[in-house]
Amino acid sequence: MVAQDGAMPFALIPLILAASLVNAAPEPDMAGFRATYRTLVETDTTLAHGDCTQAAARMADVLRNAGFGEQQITRFAAPDHPREGGLVAVWPGHSTTLKPLLLLAHIDVVEARREDWPRDPFTLVEADGYFHARGAFDDKAQAAIFVDVLAQLAREHAHTKRTVKLALTCGEETNGAFNGAQWLAANQRDLIDAGFALNEGGGGLTNGKPVAAGGTIVAQTVQVGEKTFATYQLETRNRGGHSSAPRPDNAIYQLAHALDQIEATRFPVEFNATTRAYFQAVGTARGDATGRAMVALAADPADKAALWQVDTDAFLHANIRTTCVATMLEAGHAANALAQRARATVNCRIFPGHSVEDIGHTLERAIGDPEVSVTALLPLRASPPPPPLDPAVLEPMQKLVAKYWPGVVLAPQMANGYTDATYLTAAGIPTYGVPGLWGDADGNGVHGLDERVEVRAVLTGRQFLGELIHAYIF
Repeated sequence: MVAQDGAMPFALIPLILAASLVNAAPEPDMAGFRATYRTLVETDTTLAHGDCTQAAARMADVLRNAGFGEQQITRFAAPDHPREGGLVAVWPGHSTTLKPLLLLAHIDVVEARREDWPRDPFTLVEADGYFHARGAFDDKAQAAIFVDVLAQLAREHAHTKRTVKLALTCGEETNGAFNGAQWLAANQRDLIDAGFALNEGGGGLTNGKPVAAGGTIVAQTVQVGEKTFATYQLETRNRGGHSSAPRPDNAIYQLAHALDQIEATRFPVEFNATTRAYFQAVGTARGDATGRAMVALAADPADKAALWQVDTDAFLHANIRTTCVATMLEAGHAANALAQRARATVNCRIFPGHSVEDIGHTLERAIGDPEVSVTALLPLRASPPPPPLDPAVLEPMQKLVAKYWPGVVLAPQMANGYTDATYLTAAGIPTYGVPGLWGDADGNGVHGLDERVEVRAVLTGRQFLGELIHAYIF
């Protein structure tokens, strides 16, 4: 059996646990790592008030102090976005055949207002087994880990086979903002050139209870591909008039009817190599009614009973199809006037293999009213195919998951959301979201209030990712 991309199917990758095949990294200096993590988290990098360029400079200082030379560090910032810069650091290997490994992490964070939070969102607090702060999880934990791994290589004067690169970028959290990963791919492609990249997007799934409170990790995932983010504007217009004389051609009602059709639209069930492997592996590991339905649906996408059960889970429902949902409305100009214009924003997360243009046409057909315009809003993201389920990338992950969490499955997973992997994959650098850290079932306050992550998840993640990177570069 061979996958469509020619790589070995994920479920058939051999799991060899000989100790010699797991390249253990030296024990990290956790005090030093904590200091790096605190510095990064406590540097405000919101778009409205923060400074990614300053955060990148502070991480460059960490690398210099560890032994990186100036020629190994490139800081960048676009002239019209001086506070949204980043850095690329390179630790050279001696192999002339192995292509570099790229570590990618975004250092910008979602806005957080002090008046909304129970504590200062930009002060890292350790309490009740958790780190609390904006960015403590998304994505500064992984960014700090990557910085610390490279700093340790420099302190030890490590002689690696493979070159390893680090890119810390801004702009991932705000669609339409200056995006460092996109800028590097378009303007400094050679600087970040790599055989593959490690990024956010994977991680552990718990049994619904925090590990700090006795919960367990039931699965680890590696992100392999993601949906395409696309936003469409629906608009209706007419001449309007006085509200005392209503007419049938009402812009608001016409838009409402169009939204009814969008709500009723169900995109077809689809699988690719990643989602099928995820449904098989995680469904088997779950063992409950939904798990059994996942396995059945992966085998037969026409199984209506299995689909009904799977669709009771919001994530799984979205993971096997394109979804479109209304997110914003705007209409009218006065309380005593008929609306001359009505607009709605519809956000779609598009299953790989479909273009933004194609989904726009699908919405037009579903609405069935030529007077309702459907416009894809800028910026338009690329729709690259997912990277391959490459054994050379996935086997080291499997081995280390088995070492750290015996009996826990590692499953590939397609993201329903999006990350900067879109830009790298479109530029020809296959990008994977790493396992290691884990979150709680409630989402850990990411993008919301009291963002937090288990202390144990971060410290274990530092050890796990250190070993994983070593497995690729030595």
